[in-house]
Amino acid sequence: MIEINYKDQVIKTNSIKVIDLLKDEIQRNNIIACKFNNEVKSLDFELTTDGKVDLLDISDRDGRRIYIRGLVYVLSMAFESLYPNAKTTINYQLSNSMLCEVIDAEVTDEMIENINKRFEEIVSKNLPIVKREMSREEAKEFYSVERNEKGKLQIEYGKKNNVSLYFCEDYYNYFYGILPISTGFAKIYEIVKYHNGILIRYPSKAEPNKLPIFQENKKLLETLDEYEDLHEFLHVQTLYKLNRIIRRNKIKEYILLDEALHEKKLAKIADDIVNRKKVKVVLIAGPSSSGKTTFAHRLGIQLRLNGLKPVTLSVDNYFVERPENPKDEDGNYDFECIEAIDTKLFNEHLLKLLNGEEIEVPTFDFEEGTKKYNGEKMRLKDDQILVIEGIHCLNDKLTPLIPKDQKYKIYISCLTVLNLDYNNRISTTDSRLIRRIVRDSQFRGYKALHTLQMWDSVNRGEINNIFPYQEEADSMFNSSLIYELAVLKDYALPLLKEIKNDCPEYSEAKKLISMLEYFEAVPAEYVPQNSLLREFLGGSIFY
Repeated sequence: MIEINYKDQVIKTNSIKVIDLLKDEIQRNNIIACKFNNEVKSLDFELTTDGKVDLLDISDRDGRRIYIRGLVYVLSMAFESLYPNAKTTINYQLSNSMLCEVIDAEVTDEMIENINKRFEEIVSKNLPIVKREMSREEAKEFYSVERNEKGKLQIEYGKKNNVSLYFCEDYYNYFYGILPISTGFAKIYEIVKYHNGILIRYPSKAEPNKLPIFQENKKLLETLDEYEDLHEFLHVQTLYKLNRIIRRNKIKEYILLDEALHEKKLAKIADDIVNRKKVKVVLIAGPSSSGKTTFAHRLGIQLRLNGLKPVTLSVDNYFVERPENPKDEDGNYDFECIEAIDTKLFNEHLLKLLNGEEIEVPTFDFEEGTKKYNGEKMRLKDDQILVIEGIHCLNDKLTPLIPKDQKYKIYISCLTVLNLDYNNRISTTDSRLIRRIVRDSQFRGYKALHTLQMWDSVNRGEINNIFPYQEEADSMFNSSLIYELAVLKDYALPLLKEIKNDCPEYSEAKKLISMLEYFEAVPAEYVPQNSLLREFLGGSIFY
């Protein structure tokens, strides 16, 4: 007999699968997976030892990932059965949707109609999705017959003893992470033609029972395409190809190419600012760990080459007095909302500076919750330009009194374009999280557990205050580097491995560990001193 803790109740049972133990509740609540001792498992996971079980639906972060992964699996299965001489590859995650590219076939209205019919047929049959494991020797024999790359990355990773593939009827594929146990899970979705590809849409975490309105992100998509096209030209679209470059000792060349792309884009943005003759305020915003600080330094150099001297004004010194600061639903001070900023004073000071007048710059005392004036004066000269960085910089509510033609807005984010393979993408959020874990450890004395515990709160602030305004930007800058996770790997892995399975964050840590372990390591000394990546590693020329 074993003892299973579920919702603070102890169930005594013999060895049993989760789906059989909690069948009624799983069916009643559209449960898609579970956690056993804080580790994500499929519903057919067999319980053989004492432990705690939690059920996951798509309102849960892990449950939603599994739902999305399952949709991509069924889409790939439907497509392959209809168009065996072509293939799909995951491109980007957009507004509650995944964009898939079709290789060796044209996406037409007829194709979308055929895929929808086949997709619905697969879902209606509720076919079992079965995970099968093979030894490395069995896998090599398997691939010698099949002659394809689905899941082949697992063989390339030398420390992996077993290779796993998910089978459904005669279709199989590798997916990084747990899948639903059958195809009947797909209740809410939409498949449409978009941007010369296939867009599969799904519910948001906040509203898991309906499809949200699709919001186009044309500038974001253009930025992603720009980087995708370059790395396709360089033949580094997947981790399999990146690892091959690293093993052949050719990574230094690709590091220089990647860094040159950043410099070229920075120069283009600086030229655009200068060509707009009236711009006097550059506003920079982006989610956590995008590299905003280093970006601002490097942009400043490009502006100086164009005859403009950048000076900074910190939004953080313009918080409202603490008694006036709004509170969140839990009664805590909300420092991330726009109302926490004294926009009236901030705009008064901006206008004075733009008119050539002098201001006394406040310094905000966070312990006392008040602005203090220490005699710091500021006046904007003719050859100077203000550079301001903050989470609200794309929101016109921050600078309502400043004429539009005097402002230039920049959105910066780590928009990862590297995939593990053709059907498994690396989340941009995961890339930023790994950056944050390393930086928090290097410079702030925080353990990975602390960073993971804070991450949901950080994401909520980004969703509310940054992402809704990203399309307002005059320019977008993708701060991702194709090689960065190969460098961050050796820093992040020991920190993540400190997290044990008695912590709720264990499942997230294990997911990141599993992903990072596929990367061949790249020495940190290969990273240039002016690289954005140095903001997280240390050793930057700017600090």
